[in-house]
Amino acid sequence: MSTVATLWRLRRWARPHRRAIFFMLAAACGAMLAQSLVPIVIGKVVDGPIRHHDTAGLWELSGVALLFGVTESGLFFARRRAMAISALGVETDLRRDLFAHVQRLPVSFHDRWPSGQLLSRLTTDLSTLRRFIGLAAVFLLASTLTICVVVVLLITIQPWLGLIVLVSMVPLLIGTRRFELRYSRDARRAQDLTGDLATSVEESALGIRVIKAFGRRPHMLARFRADAQRLQSAELTKIRTLGLFWALLEGLPQVVLALVTVGGVYATAHHAISVGQLVAFVALYLTLVWPIIMLGWLLALTQEAASACRRIFEVLDTEPTILDPQRPVPAEQGTTLQFEDVHFRYEDGEDEVLRGIDLELRAGETMALVGAVGSGKTTLTALVPRLYDVTGGRVLIGGVDVRDLRLDQLRHAVTTAFEDATLFSASVYENLTLGRAGITDADVAEAIDVAQAQFVHDLPFGLDTRIGEQGLSLSGGQRQRLALARAVLGRPRVLVLDDPLSALDVHTESQVEAALRRVLAETTALVVAHRPSTVLLADRVALLADGRVAAVGTHSELLDTVPAYRQLLAQSSELEGVS
Repeated sequence: MSTVATLWRLRRWARPHRRAIFFMLAAACGAMLAQSLVPIVIGKVVDGPIRHHDTAGLWELSGVALLFGVTESGLFFARRRAMAISALGVETDLRRDLFAHVQRLPVSFHDRWPSGQLLSRLTTDLSTLRRFIGLAAVFLLASTLTICVVVVLLITIQPWLGLIVLVSMVPLLIGTRRFELRYSRDARRAQDLTGDLATSVEESALGIRVIKAFGRRPHMLARFRADAQRLQSAELTKIRTLGLFWALLEGLPQVVLALVTVGGVYATAHHAISVGQLVAFVALYLTLVWPIIMLGWLLALTQEAASACRRIFEVLDTEPTILDPQRPVPAEQGTTLQFEDVHFRYEDGEDEVLRGIDLELRAGETMALVGAVGSGKTTLTALVPRLYDVTGGRVLIGGVDVRDLRLDQLRHAVTTAFEDATLFSASVYENLTLGRAGITDADVAEAIDVAQAQFVHDLPFGLDTRIGEQGLSLSGGQRQRLALARAVLGRPRVLVLDDPLSALDVHTESQVEAALRRVLAETTALVVAHRPSTVLLADRVALLADGRVAAVGTHSELLDTVPAYRQLLAQSSELEGVS
């Protein structure tokens, strides 16, 4: 897609700010035109008051020049103000829509995309577009208009000298086209490497404890230096391309200036033009030099903006695959959970992870999922709230296919606690409620009690204490208890727990299990369990093997009749205390 066609796609976000944008463009063009007309006045001064030694006409022409100067400065101020309003408005609207779109995209998209690439698009690329809208787009139009007007004025003053200037534009046009193609490629490479570097920084920051614990700081520093050097090389390549183009833009106008000066003096000596016309011609051409030189920077910024726009639309053009149904079914109040011949394959996988799962959880029943690593336990739990969609079969809640429910209905009815507890840089209360409406203080207190998370009251500001990024200021067990409290808050109809007690010590685990039994007695729950003590929370157990249900029954039944189940539990030292 061409540069113009790519940037034209931004019109949707520019439309609400079109008045400010049009005013900004008009002010910029008016200021540059006012500046371009000053040399004409100077020529009149030379041919009039100076040539005839008549100071009477000087005041009138000085007033005209002053008027042009004041007009230019006033329009410059107006352009700057309109630029701030329009460019920042477009950037803010686009950032909001891009972030909202990223939130709508399925988990499978985030599995594929490095977070640093998304971060660079939401920050660096959007800032590049803002600079284009506020500067490059404005001055490209204003400079082009100025060049056209000045060339016409030059041809009017002296046709053949003006034609020399016009012909000199041909090499510039050819060089500009080649520059655009090359610089676009160089800019895209630098922007992609910026995203890779952002990913490296983010991963190092989040994994700082692991890096320090394993003494891998020199290794990570070497990786970062390698990424930084690749980015440096790409930026230098980009600058080299721009430097060559700038040399053309700087050198050619100076050569043409020498030609028109010599030609102009010759024409003046033979009375083809007056001294005032020569002064006006040279002064006008000098006003043309700056827009031509600035053209290199403007075109470079335009190509960077086009590349940034392509990167942003790579995300915006990705269609969400998990959407509300066209004809949603009213949410049923039933709490049964069924898996009917469920199959699932990841987008980048060749083999099915789940191969015909059939399970039924009765209302209020707790079922534990057990199985070896890679048997499909976590994948199965992710299908209930539609983090992924089945590739075959159905998942039903209360007899309704989850794909027939609106997403907000489904995720109000189903709550999930993940093994890897994710917390945000916010207060404890905000992490627990996540902005959900209808949550009372009594609900929060009950959830804290169930998760045995009373430690929050001992924090410096209690529930108002802000916890660090990813909750790293808390221990692993504390993070997991807060995540569990968040899951049971509000008593969801269906509760999905992915090994929620793995980070707890034995004493705390027993306390949490005792309180959790009260919650599980009133809800339908699917629990991924690795510890036999967690298995005992369930009414029934489903053993998964190679993406299939190998056996279903109570804990005691499976111990007595399924050797694979006994062998799986025998890997835990807790077997003696629960068998």
